[in-house]
Amino acid sequence: MDKNIKLKTAEIEKSSHLEYFNIAISVDCVIFCYKEKKLQVLLIQSDLEEYSGLYSLLGDLVRPDEDLDSAPYRVLKQRTGMEDVYLEQVHTFGTINRHVSGRVITTAYYSLIDIKHQMLNFDENELHWHPVKDIRKLAFDHKMILDTCLERLREQVMEYPIAFNLLPEKFSLRELQKLYEAILGITLDRRNFRKKIAVKGWLEDLDQMEVNVPHRPGKLYTLKTLYKKRRQTRKSKPSVLDSVS
Repeated sequence: MDKNIKLKTAEIEKSSHLEYFNIAISVDCVIFCYKEKKLQVLLIQSDLEEYSGLYSLLGDLVRPDEDLDSAPYRVLKQRTGMEDVYLEQVHTFGTINRHVSGRVITTAYYSLIDIKHQMLNFDENELHWHPVKDIRKLAFDHKMILDTCLERLREQVMEYPIAFNLLPEKFSLRELQKLYEAILGITLDRRNFRKKIAVKGWLEDLDQMEVNVPHRPGKLYTLKTLYKKRRQTRKSKPSVLDSVS
């Protein structure tokens, strides 16, 4: 080490850059489900006067003694009672005036849950599911965060077996196609869709048929055990083995 270099303590570094050490960090959770044949997101009514009447994503400031990737799990547990869910880190948003209370940099995560197998705690005020396609405006920059997470989901669903987080254990190809159409926002050709799914090799034929359905019963499938590897919070694109939680 060069003996001529003048070293400074961490305390001196902090005291000389106080404005840099007074920036808040938060997390925002985009929680998707498949309900009533629509892709929906969980929102809560904003409690800030500046955003009266608007909904926002579920989020919170990261605590001083808390790791970044622990924060979204705490938010989900406190606000909804949900644990052990699939979360993926998507993007960090840091526009200077994005929060009315001061400088706040937020990291967004999206979550995929099977609505039929999650016991949600809706004690929070005005906590509701909203069809994604109907949302026009949210508090803060949350509409941008929602759109960014939706775009990430759309980029991934045909490459990785992540959409199955939104389905029950057993499902038909009809149900699967309807789910993909809800996510992508388009109508898919039945034959081409089934060819693409077959090539992936993700599904296992259960040799069972649908019952009590208003249409011709279809075969039931499940995701192969190979792809049911437990998923943790991710900071990058999923691997081919990553799948449902």
